[in-house]
Amino acid sequence: FEGQLRPYQLTGLRWLAFLSRFGIGACLADDMGLGKTIQLIALLQHERAQNGGIVGQTLLIVPTSVVGNWQREIDKFSPELRVHIHHGPSRPLGNDFYDIISDCDVVITTYGLVHRDRETLGPTTWHRVCLDEAQYIKNPPTKQAQSIRNLDAWHRVALTGTPVENRLIELW
Repeated sequence: FEGQLRPYQLTGLRWLAFLSRFGIGACLADDMGLGKTIQLIALLQHERAQNGGIVGQTLLIVPTSVVGNWQREIDKFSPELRVHIHHGPSRPLGNDFYDIISDCDVVITTYGLVHRDRETLGPTTWHRVCLDEAQYIKNPPTKQAQSIRNLDAWHRVALTGTPVENRLIELW
């Protein structure tokens, strides 16, 4: 990890690493600008250090507007992580997708594509599925939320700058 975590970010990293070890899902609900992105990238690097250079494959689902930001942040703080952006009209599907991601640590896609590409994303067993701006799926009956819940993953992480505001169901 090429950077320095603040004390509260280090605490968040330790908490995420503990939960990940046991496959227990996590909701990191820090206010905007406090480094949720950095904490997740640090978690990937922590796993790399613990597992002899191997990182469990992570599917990162983000709003379209931050795809580039995630790629830049990973390049800046962990340039050795292999990233595939699954977005755009020429994105690979089916076997082409599996061939490309076989050597990737992180696959970044968008909320809009999770349901549309469920036949491509669904058969993969992910080490981790992470949702940035997780409030995008706070409506459980939507096809998008159902498609995300149907993804097979050892560990699930929800990142949100919008902590529980009104009802407990929002945490769900």
